[in-house]
Amino acid sequence: MRKATKVAAIIGLVSVIGAGSAWAGRVGERQNRQGVRVHQGLRSGELTRGEARVLAQEQRRIQRFKAHAWSDGRLSPRERGVIRRHQNSASRHIYRFKHNGRNR
Repeated sequence: MRKATKVAAIIGLVSVIGAGSAWAGRVGERQNRQGVRVHQGLRSGELTRGEARVLAQEQRRIQRFKAHAWSDGRLSPRERGVIRRHQNSASRHIYRFKHNGRNR
Protein backbone atom coordinates (compact mmCIF):
# COMPACT_ATOMS: atom_id res chain seq x y z
CA MET A 1 0.00 0.00 0.00
CA ARG A 2 2.86 2.39 0.73
CA LYS A 3 4.21 1.92 -2.80
CA ALA A 4 0.86 2.86 -4.32
CA THR A 5 0.64 5.92 -2.08
CA LYS A 6 4.12 7.12 -3.09
CA VAL A 7 3.40 6.59 -6.78
CA ALA A 8 0.11 8.48 -6.46
CA ALA A 9 1.88 11.33 -4.67
CA ILE A 10 4.50 11.64 -7.40
CA ILE A 11 1.88 11.51 -10.14
CA GLY A 12 -0.15 14.16 -8.32
CA LEU A 13 2.92 16.35 -7.93
CA VAL A 14 3.78 16.14 -11.61
CA SER A 15 0.15 16.94 -12.50
CA VAL A 16 0.11 19.99 -10.24
CA ILE A 17 3.38 21.25 -11.71
CA GLY A 18 1.97 20.93 -15.20
CA ALA A 19 -1.38 22.50 -14.39
CA GLY A 20 0.15 25.42 -12.52
CA SER A 21 2.28 26.49 -15.44
CA ALA A 22 -0.45 26.78 -18.06
CA TRP A 23 -0.59 30.57 -17.68
CA ALA A 24 2.89 31.13 -19.08
CA GLY A 25 2.23 30.54 -22.80
CA ARG A 26 4.78 28.55 -24.76
CA VAL A 27 7.09 28.26 -21.76
CA GLY A 28 4.23 26.76 -19.75
CA GLU A 29 3.14 24.47 -22.56
CA ARG A 30 6.60 22.99 -22.77
CA GLN A 31 6.68 22.40 -19.04
CA ASN A 32 3.28 20.72 -19.27
CA ARG A 33 4.58 18.38 -21.97
CA GLN A 34 7.61 17.53 -19.86
CA GLY A 35 5.35 16.75 -16.91
CA VAL A 36 3.30 14.46 -19.14
CA ARG A 37 6.48 12.69 -20.28
CA VAL A 38 7.50 12.05 -16.66
CA HIS A 39 4.00 10.84 -15.80
CA GLN A 40 3.93 8.51 -18.84
CA GLY A 41 7.39 7.15 -18.01
CA LEU A 42 6.32 6.39 -14.46
CA ARG A 43 3.15 4.65 -15.63
CA SER A 44 4.95 2.58 -18.26
CA GLY A 45 7.74 1.55 -15.91
CA GLU A 46 10.47 3.32 -17.89
CA LEU A 47 11.11 5.53 -14.86
CA THR A 48 11.66 4.38 -11.31
CA ARG A 49 10.01 6.30 -8.47
CA GLY A 50 13.38 7.78 -7.52
CA GLU A 51 14.01 8.97 -11.06
CA ALA A 52 10.53 10.48 -11.26
CA ARG A 53 11.14 12.24 -7.94
CA VAL A 54 14.40 13.77 -9.24
CA LEU A 55 12.69 14.92 -12.44
CA ALA A 56 9.75 16.37 -10.50
CA GLN A 57 12.17 18.33 -8.29
CA GLU A 58 13.85 19.70 -11.40
CA GLN A 59 10.46 20.78 -12.79
CA ARG A 60 9.66 22.50 -9.46
CA ARG A 61 12.94 24.44 -9.62
CA ILE A 62 12.10 25.61 -13.14
CA GLN A 63 8.60 26.57 -11.98
CA ARG A 64 10.00 28.58 -9.06
CA PHE A 65 12.45 30.39 -11.32
CA LYS A 66 9.68 31.12 -13.80
CA ALA A 67 7.42 32.50 -11.06
CA HIS A 68 10.25 34.71 -9.84
CA ALA A 69 10.93 35.90 -13.40
CA TRP A 70 7.24 36.79 -13.86
CA SER A 71 7.06 38.59 -10.49
CA ASP A 72 7.58 41.97 -12.17
CA GLY A 73 4.77 41.26 -14.65
CA ARG A 74 6.92 40.47 -17.66
CA LEU A 75 9.43 37.93 -18.90
CA SER A 76 12.58 39.51 -20.33
CA PRO A 77 14.41 37.90 -23.26
CA ARG A 78 17.27 37.00 -20.90
CA GLU A 79 14.90 35.32 -18.43
CA ARG A 80 13.19 33.50 -21.29
CA GLY A 81 16.61 32.22 -22.44
CA VAL A 82 17.51 30.99 -18.97
CA ILE A 83 14.19 29.17 -18.67
CA ARG A 84 14.67 27.66 -22.14
CA ARG A 85 18.14 26.37 -21.18
CA HIS A 86 16.77 24.85 -17.97
CA GLN A 87 13.94 23.20 -19.90
CA ASN A 88 16.38 21.85 -22.50
CA SER A 89 18.44 20.34 -19.72
CA ALA A 90 15.34 18.87 -18.06
CA SER A 91 14.25 17.38 -21.38
CA ARG A 92 17.63 15.67 -21.78
CA HIS A 93 17.39 14.33 -18.22
CA ILE A 94 13.93 12.90 -18.89
CA TYR A 95 15.20 11.18 -22.05
CA ARG A 96 18.28 9.78 -20.32
CA PHE A 97 16.32 8.45 -17.35
CA LYS A 98 13.67 6.89 -19.60
CA HIS A 99 16.30 5.16 -21.74
CA ASN A 100 18.83 4.05 -19.12
CA GLY A 101 17.53 0.46 -18.96
CA ARG A 102 16.29 0.66 -15.38
CA ASN A 103 12.73 -0.43 -14.77
CA ARG A 104 10.50 -0.22 -11.72
